[in-house]
Amino acid sequence: MIKVIVTGGSGFIGTNLIENLVQDNFSVLNLDKSSPVNPEQIPYWQNVDILNAQALEKAVTEFEPEIIIHLAAVTDLDGKTDDYYRTNVAGTQNVIDVAAKTPSLKKVIYTSSMYVCKPGIIPTDYRTFKPHTRYGESKVAGELLVINIKNPHYSWTIIRPTSIWGPWFNVPYIDFFNTVYSGRYFDFGKCCTKTYGYVGNTIFQIRKIMAADNVHAKTFYLGDKTPIPISDWANEISLKLGKGPVKSIPFAFIKAAALVGNMLTKVHVKFPMTSFRLKNMMTDNIFPLEDINQLTGEAPFSRAAGTSKTINWLVEHKGYRVQQPVAKPNLKPVLHS
Repeated sequence: MIKVIVTGGSGFIGTNLIENLVQDNFSVLNLDKSSPVNPEQIPYWQNVDILNAQALEKAVTEFEPEIIIHLAAVTDLDGKTDDYYRTNVAGTQNVIDVAAKTPSLKKVIYTSSMYVCKPGIIPTDYRTFKPHTRYGESKVAGELLVINIKNPHYSWTIIRPTSIWGPWFNVPYIDFFNTVYSGRYFDFGKCCTKTYGYVGNTIFQIRKIMAADNVHAKTFYLGDKTPIPISDWANEISLKLGKGPVKSIPFAFIKAAALVGNMLTKVHVKFPMTSFRLKNMMTDNIFPLEDINQLTGEAPFSRAAGTSKTINWLVEHKGYRVQQPVAKPNLKPVLHS
């Protein structure tokens, strides 16, 4: 039985990964300072903050893993200081340090982010960095720590998840489904096309990297092969929810809403639209997935299948109610004798 440690396994991707590994009879330990979002996974959880080097080393030493999947991170974009993202840098260094002391270890997968480059910038290679946020800067710093590991006795790989969505997700991508569900999504004619990834396919990709022999010191973006035009996807979700097609509004309306959102944000009032978010919605962000597709082959889930599974999860866990399409009346003529 292969032993796998997942740091940050209580989060979105970690929850799906642990479910998959347990189903395939791996021995799994989740090291996270937060309890699992899925209560069924509490037996696999140990309360460890990766910033606590001694607690981390004790947990890893006792478990003797063959593989570590390092997911633990602060992932929101709210931070304004380096200290806010200490987990992404100092925490990664702690994982690197304990890995060097773990003779049972054969492979570590270190998780970075697509935001090592700002939206719209597609790097020509995996060592080109152009972050636009403190979060992105912290992920660049984490990658550089991994790249500079000296003579590891194990194989390491860096993964950069793109915009991943699906069951157990949280902000920001659950907000997209909530916006469509509440009827507040409008097509304004200038939305972007982006690389997204259904989490079932992301787990499939991680599992392929875990099993591969030729991935040492390589970096992979994780995402679905076909980029998504966001308005088309919103329309698909709306139709699957039984709410009909999304409505269209003039671009001037959404731009005005973004300006209102800017003002409300300054007084700490949340608003679904700001100029920052609008710019992201209008910026194409399509990542090179040739390397991961060559390694993994065809993904197991289509976008339509992933959307259906996600809606089913939202019905079960978030109280969504799917409206059934209205049956069309029988228009066949009635013949009277």
